[in-house]
Amino acid sequence: MSTTNDTSNQQQEESLAVVQRLPKDLLLIVFIHGFKGTDSTFENFPSRLQHILSESMSDVPVECVVFPAYETKGDLTAAVVRFADWLTTLTVQKEVANGGGAGRVKIVLCGHSMGGLLAADSLLEFVNTRPDKNAPLWPSIIGCIAFDTPFLGIHPFVFKNSATRVVEYANAARSVVSDAYSFFKGSESLTSPNPTLPQITAAASETASSTSRWTSWAPAAFAVGSAIVAGTAAGAAYMRRDDLTSGYSWASDHMKYVSSLWDEKAMRERVDNLLAAQVNHGIVFKTFYVLLPASPPAHPNSRTFVVLPPRSSPAFSHYYPAPNCVSTDEVQAHMGMFKAGNNDGYYRLGLATAQGVREAIMRNRMQYVSVTSNDEVPEKKI
Repeated sequence: MSTTNDTSNQQQEESLAVVQRLPKDLLLIVFIHGFKGTDSTFENFPSRLQHILSESMSDVPVECVVFPAYETKGDLTAAVVRFADWLTTLTVQKEVANGGGAGRVKIVLCGHSMGGLLAADSLLEFVNTRPDKNAPLWPSIIGCIAFDTPFLGIHPFVFKNSATRVVEYANAARSVVSDAYSFFKGSESLTSPNPTLPQITAAASETASSTSRWTSWAPAAFAVGSAIVAGTAAGAAYMRRDDLTSGYSWASDHMKYVSSLWDEKAMRERVDNLLAAQVNHGIVFKTFYVLLPASPPAHPNSRTFVVLPPRSSPAFSHYYPAPNCVSTDEVQAHMGMFKAGNNDGYYRLGLATAQGVREAIMRNRMQYVSVTSNDEVPEKKI
C-alpha cells in the first residue's frame, strides 16, 4: 500500500515538474457582445479581469480584447464565419509577437447573451473542421464562458413581466394626464364667483375669466394637438416611405439573427456538443446566469432571464447563478450585468470568472502532460 502511494506521489511530482518546465503561453481572453451590443457592452469588466488574473497568475501573460462591434443581423452562421476569420488573424499576430510557435496562445472566449452563442458555434466550428480527429485544435481555445446566454431559450416569464411593466408605465402615463386634466377642471371651480366672499377687482376677474376659458378649451386643445401630431407623423411616414421599407428589411434581418432561439433541437445539440468538447478536448464550458431573488408578493419566486436545464441534466452543473438584488426585472439585470451600479454581484462575478479562466489554464496544462504520456483516447462525437 505504501509503495502504491509513493508511486502515485512520484507521478504527480513528475507531472508538476513537466508543467513547470513548459514555455510560457499567452492567455488571450476574447469578449463578444450580444444582440445589438457595442464595444462598450462590457464596460470595465475586461480590464478588471485582466488585472485579477495578472495578479494571481504571474507565470502567464494575460491580455483581454473585445471583438469589435458587429452587425447582429442575417444568419448567425455568417457571423460565425466573420468572427472565425477575425480570430484566426489575431491568433497568428499574437503567436508571432509572443514567440513559441503555433498553439502557444491560449484562448478563452467570453460571450454575453447571444455573443455566447457566437462563441460556442465558432468553437464547435473549429473543432469540427480539423483535418482529422487527432489533429490539435487551432486556434487553441481552452475555455468558453458565457454570460446569461440563452442556450436553451429566453424564459417565458421575461415576456410576461416585461409586458406587465409596460402596462404599469401606460397606467402611470394615463394617471399623469388624468391628474393634469383634473387640475385644469378644478381650476374652473376655483375661479367661479362665490357670493359669500367679497367681490374681487376687475383685473382679477378678467384673469379668472381667461383661466376659465382655458379650462373649457383645454380638452379640445389636447385633441387638436393629438390630431396635428398624428397628421404630421403620417405625412412624415409618407415622405420617408423608402426609409420605412428599408427599416422593415432592417428588422427582418435582425429577427433572422435571433431566429436560432426558436430552434429547440439545435439548441439542445449545441449544449451537448459543448459538453462533449470539454470531455474530448478539455475545453472548459461555464455559463453564468442572472438570478433575481424572490420579492413577494409581486414575485414570490426567483427569476432568470434564460431557461435553465433540468437539475437532472449533465448541463446543469455548468450553470452558475449570478445573483442581482438591485435590478427590478430580468431584462434590466441582463443588460446591466457588467455595470457595477446595476449589479451588486458585479465584483463576485469578476472573481468567479477569473476562477473559471484559471481552471481552463490548469486543465489545459494537465491535458498536455496526459497527451504526451498516454495513448490516444477515443473522442465522443460532436
